[in-house]
Amino acid sequence: MTMTDTLTSDVIGRRVEVNGEHATVRFSGVVPPVAGHWLGVEWDNPERGKHDGSHEGTVYFKCRHPTGGSFIRPNKVNFGVDFLTAIKNRYVLEGELEEEEEEEIVTIGNKPVETVGFDSVVKQQSQLSKLQEVSLRSCAVNGAGDRGGIAAACPNIRSIDLSKNLLSSWDEVVAIADQLRRLEVLNLSENKLTFPSGSPPPSGTFSALKELVLNRTGITWAQVLCCASGWPVLEKLYLESNNIIISERPVDVLQTVKLLDLSSNQLIDENQLFLIAHLPRLEQLILSDIGISSIHFPDAGIGCKTSMFPSLQYLVLNDNQISHWSVISELDKLPSLHALSCARNPLTEGGRDAQTTRQLIIARVGQLRTLNKCAVEPEERRGAELDYRKAFGAEWKAAGGHQDPGRDRPSADFLAAHPRYQLLCRKYGAPEDGELKTQQPFRLKNQLLTLKIKCPNELDQEVVEKPLPESMTIQKVKGFLSRLLKVPVAQLLLSYESPKVSRPAEHAVSESPACRAVECHLCPRALSGTTFLCSEGRARNRLGHICLNHPLSVLILDAGQGD
Repeated sequence: MTMTDTLTSDVIGRRVEVNGEHATVRFSGVVPPVAGHWLGVEWDNPERGKHDGSHEGTVYFKCRHPTGGSFIRPNKVNFGVDFLTAIKNRYVLEGELEEEEEEEIVTIGNKPVETVGFDSVVKQQSQLSKLQEVSLRSCAVNGAGDRGGIAAACPNIRSIDLSKNLLSSWDEVVAIADQLRRLEVLNLSENKLTFPSGSPPPSGTFSALKELVLNRTGITWAQVLCCASGWPVLEKLYLESNNIIISERPVDVLQTVKLLDLSSNQLIDENQLFLIAHLPRLEQLILSDIGISSIHFPDAGIGCKTSMFPSLQYLVLNDNQISHWSVISELDKLPSLHALSCARNPLTEGGRDAQTTRQLIIARVGQLRTLNKCAVEPEERRGAELDYRKAFGAEWKAAGGHQDPGRDRPSADFLAAHPRYQLLCRKYGAPEDGELKTQQPFRLKNQLLTLKIKCPNELDQEVVEKPLPESMTIQKVKGFLSRLLKVPVAQLLLSYESPKVSRPAEHAVSESPACRAVECHLCPRALSGTTFLCSEGRARNRLGHICLNHPLSVLILDAGQGD
């Protein structure tokens, strides 16, 4: 398109590029007293401009920002290129096509025709027709170009990145996609698009589209719903940074969406989320940096599951304002939630160390299998839940909790603050008084555990009672016992027996392969109260982690094949 053609056509609303900066044309004409033609543009970056569209008291156009506008000569502006030109510029290897261009004479009808470069055209067409994944980011694409040209040249494209181009309207997008009926993935991020105000007629343009990225396009929620009728099989929808307000519930649209990204839309609040809570197939919801501080599911009481978000498996709440543990406890009501990311919130960035915070989250959300992209292993869950049960045991007892089920009546306030506590008591047993002792000052005598050490296979061996530091590692315990009992370290097998639960006699003490991978891994016989102790690993390999500060604990020593 020549500059003359551009200026005689309707340029208002067109997207343009000037020295790498993008803008929208808001005015075209004369700006007295300076002679010549000017374009008034509103910059995407308002710091790039000089005024608000006014000059010497006359308003030529309006900007959203007082310094968002400029007047520019037309010859300084890049209006971009059509889709097919951009494809050829990026994907056609001109050097290869120009090699060995030989003249050939062919007869068409009764007339001889020279075909210099005919092979090059065939090569080019073959090259483009094979394209399936295309990236045209920042290629100044402004539209579809000649009608039918895209379908003829590259009909097999399935994925296109058109981010940060010069597309100005949804109609231009439709004109491109209408020629690519196999299109499954479309990225339109950073194109300032105008969208239709009403639902477009069904056309089948996006009949195969499964993933659509509309980050920073200026789309509203109402416009999403209007266009969504044309996305019948869409599974992934990205709407980051659009100042979206969820204003109405999707009806008969977005019903196939499995992933919805609403990150960095700071106007979204808890009540708006209820409007999308019944999307039947929504499995992943990304709500990073929306400023949310609370989540509540009013339809579900303590220990119950909500009917909202029935299929939601993965929830992302990074970079928000969550500061209360009640929000984390509320997430336990989501029936299908298995993965959670909630980094960089006041709750997770407070005084507690990261590992303690992680354990508290795991204990409060019972079905989590992944937290902040790290797997939650069974032994980590057990440790977290036991620690949680102990940490809040004194509060539970003060609120009316009791080891006797008939007298166990914790207050409603306690149950609201710790919805899973009663379940943990049923799972592991109610905490004993010895576990609820207040933390003593850090002195050596306050950090000792009294352990009984016995050898079940040596009937003549007396039970040995020793005070040991709770910080002592299992490896050092083995060394100590080797010297004490004169048994080689390689032959030592240790297991821990809680006095809370007696170990049935038929359970022999022998190390199972399942216990060798983790330093304090609960065996299948865990219900009998036995825990095998291995010297390697790092999570829970100290006596204080294992014995849970029982006043009297038992180490069982067995001679045999050690680790």
